[in-house]
Amino acid sequence: MVLGQMTSRDDVAHNLSTIDQITAEAKALDADLVAFPEMAPFFSHDRAALEAFVTPFQGNGTVAALSKIAAKHAINLWIGSLATRNTDGRIVNRTLVFDRSGALVSYYDKIHLFDVDLGEGERYGESRTYAAGDQAVVCDIAGARLGLTICYDLRFPSLYRHLAHAGADIIGVPAAFTRPTGKAHWEVMLRARAIETGAFVIAPAQCGDHGNGRKTWGHSMIIDPWGNIIAAAGDEPTHLHAEIDLTAVDHARKKMPAWNTPSSFMPAKAAIAPALKAAGE
Repeated sequence: MVLGQMTSRDDVAHNLSTIDQITAEAKALDADLVAFPEMAPFFSHDRAALEAFVTPFQGNGTVAALSKIAAKHAINLWIGSLATRNTDGRIVNRTLVFDRSGALVSYYDKIHLFDVDLGEGERYGESRTYAAGDQAVVCDIAGARLGLTICYDLRFPSLYRHLAHAGADIIGVPAAFTRPTGKAHWEVMLRARAIETGAFVIAPAQCGDHGNGRKTWGHSMIIDPWGNIIAAAGDEPTHLHAEIDLTAVDHARKKMPAWNTPSSFMPAKAAIAPALKAAGE
């Protein structure tokens, strides 16, 4: 498995070239899956630039270009997310999974939107731009069951419990964490989600200065089901490579079955994701 850590900007051609290059390197390493961060094809903090980029999902040129990259290199490709318009015209933050032929096998729309005030003028209001998804998604890819999440979802453990119960043995967290929250919470939450679910957690991240005042934390990670970090990046563009042995999932879950133990206390909003779907359903 390979994770690409990027500093995406509002230059689609440049971002796609970077994705293509890292995908070629992943293929040379004989990886089964290459994964990229949230908003890998286009990243802008400017609302007008985003509106100019976003097009309907059906017939989307960026999706077609990504499909060609997967087929060109004959590798399973997971794009952390892409801003696109849903069938109802609303903008969604959508993760995309392509197989080796370039076919889109699954997608997921970010459920939890990043509406926070970090102080010192650093405010984020994703709900002013994006519509929230309402379904959890697990898909089969590269011989694994991949649970799909995006960035801020990481703070909501009940979603990860749903994914584990649906059979996910790898849970992805493509992200564009801010530097303050990344420094404080990124690693500890990733390791917690792995320990809680007994699953591998893979987290390709955006890093560096993206322009328009947006800076991200980086530090992409691959974490095993016992919470051990088996690969980690710093704060510069790079890629990680690690071999994953899925038998570790069964071993961890047998040792610590809490992930599948009914809780005597269940918060009223625990069922965040009421259904699972595959692409096109």
